[in-house]
Amino acid sequence: MANDKLKFNSRTIHGGQQPDKAYGSVMPPVYLTSTYAQTKPGAHLGYEYSRSHNPTRTALENSLASIESGKHALAFASGMAAIDAVIKLLQPGDEVISTNDLYGGTYRIFTKIFANYGIKFHFVPMGELDQVEKHINKNTKLLWVETPTNPLMQIVDIKAMKAIAKANGLLLAVDNTFASPYLQRPLELGADIVMHSATKYLGGHSDVVLGALVLKDDELTERLAFIQNASGAVPGPLDAFLVLRGIKTLHVRMQRHCENGRAVAEFLAANPAIEKVYWPGFEHHPNHEVAKAQMDDFGGMISFIHKDSTLEKAVAIVSALKVFTLAESLGGVESLAGHPASMTHASIPKEAREKTGITDGLIRLSIGIEDSEDLLADLAQAIN
Repeated sequence: MANDKLKFNSRTIHGGQQPDKAYGSVMPPVYLTSTYAQTKPGAHLGYEYSRSHNPTRTALENSLASIESGKHALAFASGMAAIDAVIKLLQPGDEVISTNDLYGGTYRIFTKIFANYGIKFHFVPMGELDQVEKHINKNTKLLWVETPTNPLMQIVDIKAMKAIAKANGLLLAVDNTFASPYLQRPLELGADIVMHSATKYLGGHSDVVLGALVLKDDELTERLAFIQNASGAVPGPLDAFLVLRGIKTLHVRMQRHCENGRAVAEFLAANPAIEKVYWPGFEHHPNHEVAKAQMDDFGGMISFIHKDSTLEKAVAIVSALKVFTLAESLGGVESLAGHPASMTHASIPKEAREKTGITDGLIRLSIGIEDSEDLLADLAQAIN
């Protein structure tokens, strides 16, 4: 059976992959080389210089394209490098519409880097389609979507965003980091570009930093591949190998992330000390029906606020956790806790954060694959 005909769980292992042609190695070798021998100028075996291409990176890119139902993938040194490449498609005077609940690093590169080059960014609640449409004008070129959003788990309707993008001649890019392709495949829903911080669920073990773009369109891929090579923010071959290894267990890890996520969300919702829990699996969660339609499950990312919503209480809770680790990032096998206002979203001005709902009392959890009973007990002792 051709790899592109396999079901998702099989594609994580076999998609885009074949044994190494030299010796039959099941896993691709780590090609730790910067350059490649040529028999005469321009005569080579497909590789010239490892900034442009590397066989280990090619294996990863083939896998990424397969699991995201894409035709092409490009790997970058980080998720931010992948975002950087997408915005470099634009020109001074162009405008971008994005969600108002956005990863702090994305907000920072938009407002502190690219805004200086004459690109204008609008941050709106993308769950409200009229808010998106009213910001579109002749200069608008790109819709940048996170769904679920970081850290309030807002759900954006990807099909609805595609309809708006198509009607107005816009590119639609979706950051699929929180869901992973196990739960959601935006290219199947009409997105032009899917971005991943592969550091998170795709790598899955908190041991590598890497980013990726996945696409179907040949011409758009060619433009982004030129930027990838010209700007040079590419991953090393060992990093590519580690993410490819992580992808091979993505499906089994995500199943446990989702199971544990549900258990933690329901535990927090039932705890009388907790004011609010953000998790798209709840029927009362905004756009829950959209999440049901475009996601296969609801993931392992949860945010919550204690009834004592002070900074001091939030810091006390995350500092008292023993099984959860207080740390940046997400998507690893271990459970992590974070305080967005002072960690992942500290680069967003306080007034803008709080207007969106990222208050000093908000705590974000990345639910790992430990025994759920241990996670619940740890949360209970920290909250109490």
